[in-house]
Amino acid sequence: MPAQAYAGKECVCQLRRGICDQSCVQGMLDTPFYIACLRLSGRRCVVIGGGSVGLEKVDGLLACDADVTLIAPTAEPALEEYAREGSIRWERRPYAGANDLEGALMAIAATDDSEVNISVFEDAERRAMLVNVVDVPPLCSFILPAIVRTGPLAIAISTAGASPALAKRMKREIEAQFGEPYARLAVLLNEVRGWAKATLPTYQDRKEFFEGIVNGDPDPVALLAAGDEDAVRELIAAAQGAHGLQASRA
Repeated sequence: MPAQAYAGKECVCQLRRGICDQSCVQGMLDTPFYIACLRLSGRRCVVIGGGSVGLEKVDGLLACDADVTLIAPTAEPALEEYAREGSIRWERRPYAGANDLEGALMAIAATDDSEVNISVFEDAERRAMLVNVVDVPPLCSFILPAIVRTGPLAIAISTAGASPALAKRMKREIEAQFGEPYARLAVLLNEVRGWAKATLPTYQDRKEFFEGIVNGDPDPVALLAAGDEDAVRELIAAAQGAHGLQASRA
């Protein structure tokens, strides 16, 4: 939510101004974010809040194989089903304080209670944890970008909280431009990573090998878009032959 949307409304951040004066977001767009891809497989992540927003955040974590604990007195039917099937743990109660975050890498607060959200943020900050309070940028040590996922490809779009609507538009356009052919090429190139590491002695050799395929003529993406995967495999094999010969002569 853009920061301007809070002006004049009830304060929802840790400054507890009563009525929002936007003092907490001064310079927000000047804050650089460190962009990273987190490996969440098997890592405990806690979501507080069982509504539709909590469901959205749980879905995103499960897509990354996180170990998800939901804390909420009630939950959306889809979240109840996740709990029944064992995909998540559901503690059917309100947030009870810092002990609820024990052993967690990340906390996401998605409740409609500002005091609960502030408590989650403060408890997580004291533990130097990653924390996100949905739609309240000042209560976030990280923000969640819009994500385009196709196979192994993931493209993140962030406006630093300025305009989620713009991020959604960009997501639609990127989905249309970078689809299945790119994802399939990533899979095919991954198949020869082991060969490249074992055969090509330097980083520069491996860089030239892969870039020669990706940027080659004919275009492997165009070939895959036309359904001609065999032609792409032939391009890769030809590059292996040429670079392997060069490596043997070195």
